[in-house]
Amino acid sequence: MLTFAAAVFFLIITPGPGVLSAAGVGAAYGMRSGLRYVLGLFIGNILVILAVVTGLAALVLANPLVRNVLFALSTAYLLYLAMRIAFAGSTLAFRPAQSEPGVLAGILLQPINPKAYAVNTALFSGFAIFPDALVVEAIWKLIIVNLIWVPIHVLWVWLGVRLKALNLAPHRQRLINYAMAGSMLIVVALAVFAELRG
Repeated sequence: MLTFAAAVFFLIITPGPGVLSAAGVGAAYGMRSGLRYVLGLFIGNILVILAVVTGLAALVLANPLVRNVLFALSTAYLLYLAMRIAFAGSTLAFRPAQSEPGVLAGILLQPINPKAYAVNTALFSGFAIFPDALVVEAIWKLIIVNLIWVPIHVLWVWLGVRLKALNLAPHRQRLINYAMAGSMLIVVALAVFAELRG
């Protein structure tokens, strides 16, 4: 179980769309909005885990058209989130976002987030804990994953909020928003590059 827990920690803490967008929402909109967004990510992640455990994800993602559509949707959605974070509260010519990404935004990200499927497939199909009791194993893995997943995502929101709490000059806050959005764009670029090479 310790090996599984370590794998969960390192797979989840690495920057991906979920943690980067959580930090970005925290930096741009504050802790309350960030926690609402993380609640949505949590619900969405549970849906992805259920799809992985039941085999539905493998069945659906086996179709190249569906896989390409989900990839295009996730890319577009991450670009949209990056734009909202980049221009939250800025005084540039772009219209600032009037509403924060909330629970629904978090839920919508996970089912189209390629990292969510990759991580959960690796975690739930590997690391046998109770090989003769698959349901018991899935329940234990779900508990362990969430005991690690929730604090990590809350930590990323908190880090984003701490950046905002530094009460930086508006131009510095915009730079932080741009950096958060830029980090998300790097993740998108890496995913596109990996998809094109694959």
